[in-house]
Amino acid sequence: MQRIKTFKTLSRAASAAAFLSVQALICIGTVYWAVAETLRLSATAALVLGGIFAVPTVFVLITATRMAFEAETDPANQ
Repeated sequence: MQRIKTFKTLSRAASAAAFLSVQALICIGTVYWAVAETLRLSATAALVLGGIFAVPTVFVLITATRMAFEAETDPANQ
């Protein structure tokens, strides 16, 4: 089945991806902040923790973008 790729569907997909990405960043950032402050990490340790959190964050953002694109360009949803 062919995906519908018009300006309307692509702009909706971009909007949905941006919304989901912002929500995910807020949640992950809050957890990062809570862990860093609870453990009273030094600057170096906080950077290491940030690097550890970066990998799943990128995965979540890619997944959210892919899901938004697939949902908005699916002909069954039009």
